[in-house]
Amino acid sequence: MKLTLSQRLFAVFCVLLLACCGASAWLQIRASDLREKEVIQSLSRGLAAHIARDNSLADANDIDAPAVRRLFSQLMVVNPSVEVYLLDSTGRIRADDAPPGHLKRDHVDLAPVRKFLDGDPLPILGDDPRSDDNRKVFSAAPLAAPGKPPFGYVYVVLLGEEHDALAAKASASAVLRTTLASMGLVTLLGLVAGVVAFGLVTRPLRRLTEAMRKFDARGAPAEPPMLSKRHVDQSGERDEIAVLESAFAQMAERIGEQWRALGQQDRERREMVANISHDLRTPLSSLHGYLETLSLKADSLPESDRRRYLSIALAQSAKVGHLAQSLFELAKLEHGMVAPEAEPFSLADLVQDVFEKFELPAQSRGVRLDAHIAPRLVAVMADVGMIERVLTNLLDNAIRHTPAQGTVNVTLANAGEHADRVEVTISDTGPGIAPAMRDALFQRPFASGGAHGGGLGLLIVQRMLQLHGSQIRLIDTAGIGGTTFRFDLPAAIAQTGDGATHSHGRRG
Repeated sequence: MKLTLSQRLFAVFCVLLLACCGASAWLQIRASDLREKEVIQSLSRGLAAHIARDNSLADANDIDAPAVRRLFSQLMVVNPSVEVYLLDSTGRIRADDAPPGHLKRDHVDLAPVRKFLDGDPLPILGDDPRSDDNRKVFSAAPLAAPGKPPFGYVYVVLLGEEHDALAAKASASAVLRTTLASMGLVTLLGLVAGVVAFGLVTRPLRRLTEAMRKFDARGAPAEPPMLSKRHVDQSGERDEIAVLESAFAQMAERIGEQWRALGQQDRERREMVANISHDLRTPLSSLHGYLETLSLKADSLPESDRRRYLSIALAQSAKVGHLAQSLFELAKLEHGMVAPEAEPFSLADLVQDVFEKFELPAQSRGVRLDAHIAPRLVAVMADVGMIERVLTNLLDNAIRHTPAQGTVNVTLANAGEHADRVEVTISDTGPGIAPAMRDALFQRPFASGGAHGGGLGLLIVQRMLQLHGSQIRLIDTAGIGGTTFRFDLPAAIAQTGDGATHSHGRRG
């Protein structure tokens, strides 16, 4: 039969309680017996000395056995609980009034007798001549002629056979019943107290057990287990159960958050796959359509149409290739297959190089590119290729979503208390990003066609900056319009020369 922890604890408690009650009862009976013996021996301490003063017990040098038996018979009639013996100087029994066959010893150990005569603390137990191994309280006195050493002893067993018989009957009735009754009462009260105490002690454990049974690692229900609402300081908490409750609550909350985060990531991944599939399906369908048209009507199409169809097919093919390359690059970044190779370089020079790359696309769209570089701009320590890709993606997005006659600005400035970082801000005068898209802008790509929707390019930017210990941030420009992104990079030790404000490109 399997028992719960509370039941096992209670069973052990019951066994210990019964053992303690039994030991307590035995000690109580033992202490009461010793007290009774001490009282009797104290009251009868001078009994043997009184008997020894009787001149009929002995002549000048020896014991008068017939006179002793007569005296002993008279004493035992007066007090049946005592047994009187006369011993010689070696402890051998010389005279007694025991019935025939009752005497089990012919010799008594004199060491307890000497302790009694020396006044040692009571009770002192001596040999019982009517038993093989029992020891009882006694009274003793020496027998000696004036001026001579003792030639014998009066030895009085104070609790004889008659007393033992009566005591056995009494203990079998009143004393035993009282002891058992008191033991049972104490046990019952202890069990009741134990039930209450174990109920109070194990209640947190039961609550914790119930919470663990109901706990769902998937985060359902959404609320954490109803345990201790406060997170105790486990270093100073003395209640182990409270510490366990708090630790479980924190663990359950953390697991729930992680599971919900995994669920969110899974949903985002599925949505990303759906969006990417949409982005791939559109150019692939267009590419397939134009190629199929060229294949079926190559002889009948005019030269101008054939060239136009080929141009569109090549553009769609380039779009598919660019998207596939972006997916491959993002996969490498997310799986740790790419590590930045940091080196010091001038960020101002890199911006000018990127501007040159976008000069013609910006002119064709009528967009102006402006760079604002702070004086004494420090060099940065980063991977040149990755930062070039970051600037390329951000500028490409900005140019594509900025209307004609608009402007794209790149601002470089020293940041930090000791100019230990360089802050990069890229802003445009486009329509901006819809509020509904801002929270998930760097979490998943949106399908094409959204107003300034986030794509694989922004995900790649975020992963590359994270590898440099930085984060890209969308700056709120409410009331101004446009979109502003900002990030920073660690500065190198060396500094560049004086910078200036540059303007590159022109309106188309």
